[in-house]
Amino acid sequence: MKKSLIFLIPVIAFSMLGCKKYLDVNKNVDAPDHVEGYLYLAGIEQQYEGIYWDIRAIGPLTQMMGTNSSTYSAYAANYYVPGSDAAGETWRIVYWNQGMNLENLINQSEAAGNWTLAGIGYAIKAFSWDMMTKMNGEAPMKQAFEPGRLSHDYDYQDSIYDQVRKWAYKSIELLKKDDPTQYGTKISANDYIYKGDKEKWTKFAYAVIVRNLSSLSNKKDFTSKYAQELVDCAQKSFLTSDDDATLAIAGGSSSAPYADYNNFWGTNRGNLSWTYFQHEFAVEMFTGTVPKYDESTGEKMHTGTNPYYPFQLEDKQIITDTLHDLPGHYDPRVAVKLGTSSFPKYDYIDNADSVKSYKYFGGSFTGTVGPVGTASSFYGRNASSIIGGTATVDDGIGKWIYRDNAPYILTTCAEIKFCLAEAYWKMNKKSEAFQAFKDGVRADMDFTQKYIYPGVKGQSKGGDKITKGLFTSLASEYVSGPYVDQLPLSDFSLSHIMMQKWVALYPWGAPEAWVDMRKYHYDINYSGEYPKNGDGWTDVRVDQKWESDPTKVYKGLYLAPAQVEGRKGTYNENNDGSPVYRLRPRYNSEYMWNKDPLSALKPISGTAPNYQCSIPWFAYPSDLPK
Repeated sequence: MKKSLIFLIPVIAFSMLGCKKYLDVNKNVDAPDHVEGYLYLAGIEQQYEGIYWDIRAIGPLTQMMGTNSSTYSAYAANYYVPGSDAAGETWRIVYWNQGMNLENLINQSEAAGNWTLAGIGYAIKAFSWDMMTKMNGEAPMKQAFEPGRLSHDYDYQDSIYDQVRKWAYKSIELLKKDDPTQYGTKISANDYIYKGDKEKWTKFAYAVIVRNLSSLSNKKDFTSKYAQELVDCAQKSFLTSDDDATLAIAGGSSSAPYADYNNFWGTNRGNLSWTYFQHEFAVEMFTGTVPKYDESTGEKMHTGTNPYYPFQLEDKQIITDTLHDLPGHYDPRVAVKLGTSSFPKYDYIDNADSVKSYKYFGGSFTGTVGPVGTASSFYGRNASSIIGGTATVDDGIGKWIYRDNAPYILTTCAEIKFCLAEAYWKMNKKSEAFQAFKDGVRADMDFTQKYIYPGVKGQSKGGDKITKGLFTSLASEYVSGPYVDQLPLSDFSLSHIMMQKWVALYPWGAPEAWVDMRKYHYDINYSGEYPKNGDGWTDVRVDQKWESDPTKVYKGLYLAPAQVEGRKGTYNENNDGSPVYRLRPRYNSEYMWNKDPLSALKPISGTAPNYQCSIPWFAYPSDLPK
């Protein structure tokens, strides 16, 4: 919120002949008073680029990424930097970038009976508010866009959650209505997600409800109050990866008229480069190298025989293992989603044995050097990205979804299937959960393959280090193998669902992965309603479950102060020993202009030094204490 609101209005080109007419119908001499509803759409959708901005903070919180950025290393270390707008982009999307533009689109479309356009607007609104409240918790909702207000009272998250689902159901209702409007290309030319496809927008609205309810899966009343609604909506939502919600962009690399035409993670934007890199936890999960720890000391159990495998490995790996000679034991997603400096000239990207031999290294929370080696950039070199370099060193336009013309990913069929699997698991329907789990893995294989952009053999010109054909072959083997189809139902666990979901969300879905980690309280070992100082952590350490604990969800996950090897730090003193549970709202609005309502929040004031540690309602087993 701001004391005054200024909104982005789509640019409209007026011919010289239309000037008099323009002046006749607008009272404001500086800008048009009225904009046709469909003209808002493209600008509203393109604001979702901001999600990738905030993943710079959330990626490290999920241990998907590390960062040596001076701006975001604080979030990697789990504390808040006062006076900064960093990690406030999603807040800005909801209240500013989309803001009144989206309100105008919805209100004008409903008034005109443009039901399709209004339905799309409600779906976007539900998605954005759901995303924002999961990141930030409480937020002004009822008073958000009331004209003339100089301050805005906060609504608690349970109210926002209910309203998100109401908006999504309103979207579905409007999209199902007969719409006599002759749109021509007005929607299809401005809708960069589904090109005006009502059926897919309806599935998207159901997906928003699924994502919303899925975050409540660890609440005591989930099975009695929310689970069946989730199942019903999931069955009406995405069926295949063709339904995935992605936002197309122009691209163009260095020839684009504006740099922002390129993907935020592409080489020409320079935002990933080598400032953000894969975390060691990500590498351990993707490669099946989760290590054993000595529970009496917290040290990893070393082998001293192989520099690439210096630690004893847990007997039960969840995603894959290192037995690559056996069919189905290699997960080819690692060659796409992670970066590797192996075979820099792309010589053998169609050779299975060579691809399986790639080596992957992960960094720490704030540095590229990890426990085994140095993390590569996401583009696959141990150096900052180079664009248009020499004949032998050039990252080109990037790879996979880390390239200039890749779409932004909003949500996928795989994610929805894993949400369904988790719901079935909580309902004690293990067979149904197992089928949804397998469907989720297959959908993520399809999603991953779709955006592969192979490099050129014999040249260091950037791109993926695997061909689509080889990926498809290896994916088929993997899905048919011991970690998916041949996984015994008796061994199937919640960890299989949640860790495969984490892999499917990597790294575009870090916000939802963070939701899952927080609702399971980062696998902190505690008793009672929720963890707190003295029951889950102290000022100097976090007590996390060992791998031997069957209730541990994320095998291999340890927070920075877990006091195990490589995790022997402490959090900022303001955290009082607690990990971060929310991002603070945007500084330049709430802490500058709306401080009093923010400070009134309970149980922890929004202006308290540890507000970032306030556990959101969705992660409480019961109601939020107020």
